[in-house]
Amino acid sequence: MSTPIVECIANFSDARRPEVVEAIMQAITSVQGVSLLDRSSDLDHNRTVLTFVGAPEPIGEAAFRAIQKAAELINLDEHQGEHPRIGATDVVPFVPIRGVSMQDCVQIARRLGERVGNELGIPVYLYEEAASRPERKDLENIRRGQYEALKEEMGTNPERDPDFGPRKVGSAGATVIGARQPLIAYNVYLTTSDVEVAKKVAKAVRHSSGGLRYVKALGLLVDGMAQVSMNLTNFRATPLTRVVELVRREAARYGVGIRHSELVGLIPQEALIEAARWHLQLDQFEPDQVLEYRLAAAQGEPAPDAAGDFLDALAGGTPAPGGGSAAAYAGAAGAALAAMVARLTIGKKKYVEVEQHMADLLEEAETLRARLKEVIEEDARSFQAVLDAYRLPRGTSEEAVLRQQAIDRAMLGAAEVPLETAKLALRVMELAGKAVALGNLNTISDGASGVVLGRAALTSAGYNVRINVNSMSDPALGAALLESLAEIERLADEAEAQARHHLQMRGEFTLP
Repeated sequence: MSTPIVECIANFSDARRPEVVEAIMQAITSVQGVSLLDRSSDLDHNRTVLTFVGAPEPIGEAAFRAIQKAAELINLDEHQGEHPRIGATDVVPFVPIRGVSMQDCVQIARRLGERVGNELGIPVYLYEEAASRPERKDLENIRRGQYEALKEEMGTNPERDPDFGPRKVGSAGATVIGARQPLIAYNVYLTTSDVEVAKKVAKAVRHSSGGLRYVKALGLLVDGMAQVSMNLTNFRATPLTRVVELVRREAARYGVGIRHSELVGLIPQEALIEAARWHLQLDQFEPDQVLEYRLAAAQGEPAPDAAGDFLDALAGGTPAPGGGSAAAYAGAAGAALAAMVARLTIGKKKYVEVEQHMADLLEEAETLRARLKEVIEEDARSFQAVLDAYRLPRGTSEEAVLRQQAIDRAMLGAAEVPLETAKLALRVMELAGKAVALGNLNTISDGASGVVLGRAALTSAGYNVRINVNSMSDPALGAALLESLAEIERLADEAEAQARHHLQMRGEFTLP
């Protein structure tokens, strides 16, 4: 398998002193195996975003050294800027890129948080997927009132107690550390200097006040222009095009338009391709129509997110990845087909009555696809844990007991992962069945194929649940998992039958 890669997009509360930013950058690049990909500094925000990548262990070390250096050089009591902040190192998210799961990133975040709290004496809050409690999942809840309010409340208001570190704020403030999906930081400048317009547009766009899901937005005044500053936390579920068009429409209500926009940091190539597909109305577009992709394929080079690496590993003669990972792979393919049908239905006059149904379907299908891609790796790691348990010593009776307990725990974990795959695959079947029932008739077989792939994923996952439960010293330990699996399979029978019915009715042919 390829080297695992984690992305860290750390935000620091300084942009006006280049020597400070340079020192933090040097702290990051001092760690072998870590590459700094991007620096984005905004003088009005007085904030710098540094993007770097590496394997799990070095990326955590690089983040620690950066936080340490920022604490030495940045004094929040002297800091001023447009962007909300609570710390010299304000936010440190970890993002799974290749060969790692979201849970891996959560563990990196928690280890780093504990170390920063203990060794640097900086209060640390965990957020997004690493959050210790539901109300801390959203960054804005943690950062409410900014550094000034936190300084007053910490130590007196238990709600502001950090997850790690002291209950006291020093000049470096506090740091928020977490794990999340890839995020697009996107700012739109309006043709006005009236910041109230930007605030009204931001309110209409952001999810927390009734706008688009997976969008966070603020209205700011930057360089004398009204700016709508946004974070898109799931660009697959809420595409960039949908966001910018809503900003454009809301701005027009106040007689203004879009002057220009900007990216802060990096953007996934997939997001730009989808934006081009939408604006150019390339309904039949395929990624391999991109010249660089085709050239890479002609020269034998892997395209981004190519399936070849996984399939080669699957055929490689090692115990993992195996059937459980393949099940998740099949489920992800089924979700991709459901998304495909939705995209080829949305925007067609003939299907205007079901457009919202398809938009909702697309959003959920892409979320499922992303999660199932993560489960591919998680399943392989869960089986590795089983292998590790079997390697434990058993020379004494005490060692034998401890070994068996470790095996049972590992087997239970190895059964829980494919059970999640089965649950996700059931939902894939239901969504693909909805695509068959309502989607573009020209893609009805694609939707049906999504149902079949979902069923294959569920069946394969079920085999893995059962074999792992039955391999435990007491299969009763996994009885609840088998009960859940039986109910999932019952619902899958219903979903498959409904899909076949709609396929026969709309396709006007008889199935064998």
